[in-house]
Amino acid sequence: MGTKGRQIVGMDVDELLRLLNQAFADEWLAYYQYWLGAKIVKGPMKDAVASELLLHATEELAHADMLALRIIQLGGTPLISPEEWLKHTHCGYEAPTDAFVKEILAQNIKGEQCAIDVYQRLLGLVKDKDPVTYNIVLTILQQEVEHEEDLQSLDEDLDSMMMRK
Repeated sequence: MGTKGRQIVGMDVDELLRLLNQAFADEWLAYYQYWLGAKIVKGPMKDAVASELLLHATEELAHADMLALRIIQLGGTPLISPEEWLKHTHCGYEAPTDAFVKEILAQNIKGEQCAIDVYQRLLGLVKDKDPVTYNIVLTILQQEVEHEEDLQSLDEDLDSMMMRK
């Protein structure tokens, strides 16, 4: 980490690293939940849902990458094992034990809502204290909001389709 780059952070860098690692853990677990859900989903509109889940998985992995790079820039080390992800996650991991499309969508909507809360709080913490992290978090938050909207739209489409039968 560059000395000046660390100096511009107007807050406890160790606390910021803890929060970024927590978000990093959430992103890896979200990636896996989306990826696995796309593979096992069953029911009406499963192809459309699987396609959306795979797109979201790719974006969650990109979020993990952005967070890892920022953690390293700040002189930290990203969590290095899945066991650490589970220990430090804020949003947790909900195994997709029911592969029915409504259940997969509900799980992932819940995960996105948790992520939105996490990034909204993080945004408030770094605002006016760390412009670099602020921009990263803002970018991720925008995509998480889009993910929730995408999933809720699919869920509404599914409901409409099931009512017509």
